[in-house]
Amino acid sequence: MTSTPKPPPGSGKAGAALWGAVVAEYELEEHEQALLVEAGRTIDALEALDVLVRRDGPVVASPQGERANPALTEARAQRITLARLLAALRLPAGDEDEGADSRRPQRRGPRGVYGPRGVA
Repeated sequence: MTSTPKPPPGSGKAGAALWGAVVAEYELEEHEQALLVEAGRTIDALEALDVLVRRDGPVVASPQGERANPALTEARAQRITLARLLAALRLPAGDEDEGADSRRPQRRGPRGVYGPRGVA
């Protein structure tokens, strides 16, 4: 029986929680662990950005007038990154697999648009 890998050094509370939840349920290959490390770092960054937004509010004053808090704007980008990292891991959603085969979905190659459509 293999031991559960510990969270990467420097992981924050949220990143370590994600790591623990995933590695407790799934056996990951090395490249998948790298994706999970980045997902954990992204979640930790989101936690830090949330602290800034709660402290300063969603709108801040600037020499040009009021504008969206830069931490809020960066959080949006980090959420997109997190969604892509988690999608790349291809972990099944919780309710989808209840009562069904609980294996991870098949790997079918990269996701997303990487070239012009209709070109074969």
